[in-house]
Amino acid sequence: MDKYLTIILIFMFVGIPISFVSPSTGEIRDPPLYMLFWVSIGGVVVIFLYDAYKTRKQRQNTHDKRKRNKKL
Repeated sequence: MDKYLTIILIFMFVGIPISFVSPSTGEIRDPPLYMLFWVSIGGVVVIFLYDAYKTRKQRQNTHDKRKRNKKL
């Protein structure tokens, strides 16, 4: 995984508990910040899907290069 995506992923994971617990007081929020929670979950899913897509394309390109070199 790209280092920039890893940093963003860490921020997304940190945002999940912050949506339920106030960092300044440590008390549970009433009501929780549902928008922050769902955006963090969505961000994590998008990052994992993008990384899987990028890895698959890289493998496909490597496979195509090997196939071309074999024919020559």
